[in-house]
Amino acid sequence: MKKIILLLSLVLPLPGMLAIAQTKQWTLEECIQYAIENNIELKQQEQEQKLREIEMSTSKNSWLPNLNASIGQDFSFGRAANEMGVLESRNGSNTSFGAQISMPIFDGLKIPNDIAARKLDLKAAIASLEKAKESLAINIASYYLQVLFNKEIMQIAKLQMELTGEQVARTEALVNAGKVPLSQLYDIRAQLANDEVSFVEARNNVELALLDLAQSLELERKGTDFDIQTPQIDDAIGQYMGSIIPPENIYNSAVIVKPQIKEQEYLLQSQRKMLKVAQADFYPRLNFNASYGSGYYYFYTGLPDGTKNDGFSKQFKDNQRQVIGLSLTIPIFNRFQIRNNVRAARVNIVNRELMMENTKKILYKEIQQAYYNATASQEKYLASDKSVVASREAFKYAEERYAAGKSNVFEYNESKTKYSQSLSEQAQAKYEFIFRTKILDFYNGIPITL
Repeated sequence: MKKIILLLSLVLPLPGMLAIAQTKQWTLEECIQYAIENNIELKQQEQEQKLREIEMSTSKNSWLPNLNASIGQDFSFGRAANEMGVLESRNGSNTSFGAQISMPIFDGLKIPNDIAARKLDLKAAIASLEKAKESLAINIASYYLQVLFNKEIMQIAKLQMELTGEQVARTEALVNAGKVPLSQLYDIRAQLANDEVSFVEARNNVELALLDLAQSLELERKGTDFDIQTPQIDDAIGQYMGSIIPPENIYNSAVIVKPQIKEQEYLLQSQRKMLKVAQADFYPRLNFNASYGSGYYYFYTGLPDGTKNDGFSKQFKDNQRQVIGLSLTIPIFNRFQIRNNVRAARVNIVNRELMMENTKKILYKEIQQAYYNATASQEKYLASDKSVVASREAFKYAEERYAAGKSNVFEYNESKTKYSQSLSEQAQAKYEFIFRTKILDFYNGIPITL
């Protein structure tokens, strides 16, 4: 029986183990991927991309012939001239059938240039979608790091609460020994209550940060089991220092890989193709045309020579008419519309060139700002390390003096508060430094990971 119980304990998971297994801890990469797959704004941009695909398909199909069929039915009453020019009474009907086909042969290279422009527009839409995905990834990383920061603040609050709890026990012993007055016990208990309130607030901030992250992921509901994975960061400077490289080096890489630059390049090339589309209207157009038609005529009063109306099948066969030919359209004067279209296309090219230059300048400014923010956050983080070391030593000294009854609770609390503040500033500086390095990675075309 003991062997069976031991075997079941190894095979069947305990309830606590089930709870742990059911709690999924999301990594930053999983959060980003989930957001990309479910973000509504990205889905809207995907629809824009599909519209560009449809436009390109429409442009490609411009080479195909137009084929139309027609059926008509006419009724005539009263007098009309016959073949001899004599007026006579003719009440009748006419049923006509026809089909027409038209296909462009030469249009001044308008269709090929329009197809090329539509392809470039599609590439620009794809680049725009990639740009939106990268921006979303940065936002998700910001929310993710905010959760990590709030978790660390919560741990600091918990540490402060535990330290104060230990001092409550020591103060009780000192009061019982008659070394300190009873008022100090009341003061330290009041401080413990304040620390407990701070811990509850810090815990609530963690939940709010998790809620913000879940909403940014487009999760319909954030359950209590939603949590993120805390990466092991022993040395943030050593781990992420490699991301801080000169702005010029980052820009030289970013101007090649960043989708906002590619988007402007494609739109500029597309506009140059549209100039050729506008210029194509100066050239003659050559079309191939063909048509087929037949009809059925019926006179209610009979034919003038007294004969009867022929049957439908015979008339349909005898009245057939086939036409095949070419048509050449030569533009001569069109109220300067073509000329103005060409001039407008050239203006659009200049405008696109300016937008391209402005996009590059904005990119370089953003990289510069990101670089200096990263270096500043690095210096702030290093300074916060020194502050933590100094405040920790001061707190240990104050703790020893308080335990020996040589200082009061206010001196102890002041030292503990400074130590807590230095730990909070260190945590803030650390995650700010990490986030700034991730932005530099973003501009450098490196995937955002922790």
